[in-house]
Amino acid sequence: MTGPAQRFTFARTDRSALGQWWWTIDRWLLGATLVLVTLGILLSFGNSPAAASRMHVPDPFHFAIRQTVFGFGAATLMVMVSMLTPRLIRRTAFFCYIGAIAMMFALVFVGHEAKGATRWMEFGGFTLQPSEFMKPALIVLAAWMFAEGQKGQGVPGVSIAFAIYALAVVLLLKQPDVGQTVLITMAFGACFFMAGVPIRWILGLGAVAIVGGISLYFTLDHVAARVDKFLDPDRADTTQIDHAQAAISAGGVFGKGVGEGVLKRQVPDVHTDFAYSGAAEELGLVFSLFLISLFAFVVIRGMMRAVKLTDPFEQVAAAGLFVLVGQQAFINIAVNLNLIPTKGMTLPFISYGGSSMLAMGLTLGMALALTRRRPGAYAQNDAVAPSGAFT
Repeated sequence: MTGPAQRFTFARTDRSALGQWWWTIDRWLLGATLVLVTLGILLSFGNSPAAASRMHVPDPFHFAIRQTVFGFGAATLMVMVSMLTPRLIRRTAFFCYIGAIAMMFALVFVGHEAKGATRWMEFGGFTLQPSEFMKPALIVLAAWMFAEGQKGQGVPGVSIAFAIYALAVVLLLKQPDVGQTVLITMAFGACFFMAGVPIRWILGLGAVAIVGGISLYFTLDHVAARVDKFLDPDRADTTQIDHAQAAISAGGVFGKGVGEGVLKRQVPDVHTDFAYSGAAEELGLVFSLFLISLFAFVVIRGMMRAVKLTDPFEQVAAAGLFVLVGQQAFINIAVNLNLIPTKGMTLPFISYGGSSMLAMGLTLGMALALTRRRPGAYAQNDAVAPSGAFT
């Protein structure tokens, strides 16, 4: 006779696809990610009424319902992708990159403009941001090319990796989206470093990034305005960040209580870019630290598993994906804490947004697939496998 617990678990001898997935996936990473998705859904119910009222949407829980649908979609996508083999992850990344790049190119002609940028495509009542799906695909493809370049079989892996990165950067700056450009540059650089390339190449990439950043300051007015606002707040309008700072301070240790925050009625983007500040006001420092700890746990544990992988592609791709998630979370929280200039970037799984939620499900699904336990996937005694060298 079996009990309820036994009926809903898999035996270690279960050879079904679902059973093998359950016993090879990192269930701690999976669980932490699902907690983040759940928190994003719950927080949206507190922010939705104010956002709906401000945008004149009749249903006060319009955004919460949509976030719930996106959340379940992201969780489903993450589980489905995490069942794939590394070979299928490469194929998925290839087609995802091609599709995203094609849509980013189409944005020049049919894109939906909002807040001075053209980053979205409209499909009925849904807007899609292709660059969100391009990011994880780029990281996986770059890692693949770096690994092929290491084999010394005549494949110009490094050149191809830089070509697909450069194409993505050009299309992002066309929108323009400097924040995403910075994000993929940092993640691409991390992959570049982890692939074991000569240090002079890494320094060269860093120099190009610095020169590019300075050039953007002098060529794009909105970039200069945001940097100037951060460096000299007395000479610019800092209403949003001032309200966000006040909200975090007012939240104290345990917060004002669910639904008691005032930031959601003062800042238009509290359900998106400033979701962290809104949560800190209502739930306090304890919850804020818990949220940061969840992201830190996912990134650190993911990186620890990635560096132990024996295959160069799997190692660099998995690590790059976890770096991507960690960097995006860091940028969003740093903006909320006024540590860096403001940038409209979502907090993974927490901020409202279908493209962001689904793309993060894809990102973590790929990372979980690459870090699954497979025969020969990990070095014995937790040693880090040696990497090849570029010639």
